[in-house]
Amino acid sequence: MGADPRRQGRAGGARAVALLGASGVLLAGCASMPDSGDVHPVKASQRGDSQVRVYAVQPRKGATPDEIVTGFLEAMTSDDSNFATARSYLTPETSQKWRPEASTTVLEAAPVPGMPVLGDRDDPGMNYPLFGRQIATVDSQRAYQPVTPADYRRTIHLSQQSGPDGKEWRIDSLPPGLLLGASDFERNYVSVNKYYFASGRSVMVADPVYIRQRQDPVTRQDPVTQAVSALLEGPTNWLKPVVESRFPTGTALKKGTRSLSFDDRNGLRVPLNGKASGVGRPQCTRMAAQILFTLKDLSSSRAEQVELLRSDGSQLCVLTAGQAEEYAPDHGSDTHDNQYFVDEKHRLALLAAGTKEIGAPQNVPGPFGDGALSMSSVAVSRDERTAAAVSPDGSKLYVASITSGTELGGPLVTSRGKGGNRLSAPSWDGRGDLWVADRDAADPALMRVPGGEETPQDVKIVPGLDGARIEAVKVSADGVRVALLLTKDGRTTLKIGRVERHGPSDDLAVTVTELRPAAPQLETVTAVSWAGPSRLVVVGKESGGVQQVRYMQTDGSTSPNAILPGLNQVKAVAASDDESRPLVAHSEEDGIVRLPAGANWQTVVEKGSSPVYPG
Repeated sequence: MGADPRRQGRAGGARAVALLGASGVLLAGCASMPDSGDVHPVKASQRGDSQVRVYAVQPRKGATPDEIVTGFLEAMTSDDSNFATARSYLTPETSQKWRPEASTTVLEAAPVPGMPVLGDRDDPGMNYPLFGRQIATVDSQRAYQPVTPADYRRTIHLSQQSGPDGKEWRIDSLPPGLLLGASDFERNYVSVNKYYFASGRSVMVADPVYIRQRQDPVTRQDPVTQAVSALLEGPTNWLKPVVESRFPTGTALKKGTRSLSFDDRNGLRVPLNGKASGVGRPQCTRMAAQILFTLKDLSSSRAEQVELLRSDGSQLCVLTAGQAEEYAPDHGSDTHDNQYFVDEKHRLALLAAGTKEIGAPQNVPGPFGDGALSMSSVAVSRDERTAAAVSPDGSKLYVASITSGTELGGPLVTSRGKGGNRLSAPSWDGRGDLWVADRDAADPALMRVPGGEETPQDVKIVPGLDGARIEAVKVSADGVRVALLLTKDGRTTLKIGRVERHGPSDDLAVTVTELRPAAPQLETVTAVSWAGPSRLVVVGKESGGVQQVRYMQTDGSTSPNAILPGLNQVKAVAASDDESRPLVAHSEEDGIVRLPAGANWQTVVEKGSSPVYPG
């Protein structure tokens, strides 16, 4: 391929159930009851609380159409077996066809029934419009898919059915799946990362899905069993092209398995069907590793060991949590996960990891720390031996050692853009490759530098960006996902893309495909960093709101305790893949600050910029 002269080295209505005294008399509607503590009534779509239980109640004799519609909407928020109570509001034919497990529509708040519309001679029934504002859907694979908030309107149709007590109103047409307000969704569901191997590599990749917080109404499985079942079903469609499962096709839990429980040593025995009975030990240990990673954040008791069983009950293999760590995305980096930033003299400085007290930063060895090169932004490789820096004017990208005093070589990439339309901050993936965006308005590009030293290559984005400009690039530790800040029409949004690699290693073609929104509820996003296997820390603001620092899941859902303590005028933020490490940020008002767990922001130095963790 010919050289590109621009870039050196580059090629081309609720009713609550109450408990009355000891008699336990139930009133019409839904009951809400915590597993522990005082009993109290709750209206559907009150702020989500995983300890609250909602118990649906059958329609009363002679229930009005209003009561049928309201009762059904409330019954959908409960978790009774097979949604039996919700089905009692439907005609037998409609109940048979309704599949609540197929999808879930998530609204900002509980759906609101409108004024009914009476039918005519050809349709003697009654139509009830449902109103709301949709923010997401959850598909049959349990994958959460956010949407830009939009008005929701669907219709429930009722007709009169003959029964033992005469004519009764029942629902004979309704929207597909479940329809829940956001707080009811949060109360009933929990996010779980399934784990698969990056294609061709022994590195785990997180695949977030939502399962029921308690027993699943349809399968009657507990959360641990649900998580393992979801793992065995295979990766979600979005992630599937870049990951592999070590479980043979068709592997499932042994028929009838509804509960998997830990023993007193936090070990878990998992019985599988006959599809897995013939696997060898190396494959089996990788299967067990997938389960251990999947259960890591789910159970209150950490899974220390998984034993896989054949369909006849004999042992396939055993793997401990410690043994599974060799498949972690950052395994082998030999890193201490230090924090870095650009000091007031535009040199790279280090804050040693593990120190409880904030000590004086130290400049790194080599040209990035001794002042031989001034820099505007920086990225440190995951092994903490090399760094990449962009020159103060944003036109050139350099790579140099930060462990020895080597001389600075020439730039790897040079942008011909003008003003602020030059190079973005760089980012290292878990494969040792360096990424950067050229924001030259005349010839924008996303580039990957293999090994951080070879000829830069263009990365194609499919489909294209439709005129949007890449402001920032952050690649995940596993190397198969990339977070991009994209600006168009004065608005900067956050999207996640899938990184696909095709062809031989010496002629690899890399593309970013199927960009999807990761924070559609934010009007604009200022900064982003990976903060774990499927979590991001984002700086942005909602329409009409103030700037926030908050956690987001990569699927676009909101993390628990999402909004972090206030910090003004945040220009950059950095997080470690180790979620126990403090956040680091650059505030124009406070300088370089960090946020340890359970504390407030603490100033590290009053002047500095571009805080980063390795990556």
